[in-house]
Amino acid sequence: MISPLACSLVGQQQNVTIVPGTRAAALYGAPQAIEPYYCNYGVNPEYRRRLEAGGMITSGVGDEGEVRIVEFPAHPFFLATLYVPQARSTADDPHPLIAGFAAAAAAHRSARR
Repeated sequence: MISPLACSLVGQQQNVTIVPGTRAAALYGAPQAIEPYYCNYGVNPEYRRRLEAGGMITSGVGDEGEVRIVEFPAHPFFLATLYVPQARSTADDPHPLIAGFAAAAAAHRSARR
C-alpha cells in the first residue's frame, strides 16, 4: 500500500488541496494549505480505491491528485498526512491538525469520566 514516490519530497513545501466535507476541511477552515515534507514514500495509487472501499477517505490531495491526507470518519480521530504538521506548529500558533488532535483527545478523556 506504500511505495516510493516518483521523486523525493524531502525539504519541499507543497500545496495541499483539502477535500470539502472532511474532518481535515473542518480543521483547516480553508480549501488549501502549503505544507512541509520530509518523505520519500506515499500511498501507492494502485491501492487507493481498495483503501477507500475499506472506509478510508482521501481528505487532501497534491496538485496532481496524489494522496496527501487520509482519514477514517468512523474513528474518533484517525487522520494521517504525508507531510509533517508539527514542523510548522508552535505553542502560540498550533497547526490546525495538531490542535484538532488535542481537542479530540481531551473530548475522549472527558467522555470516559
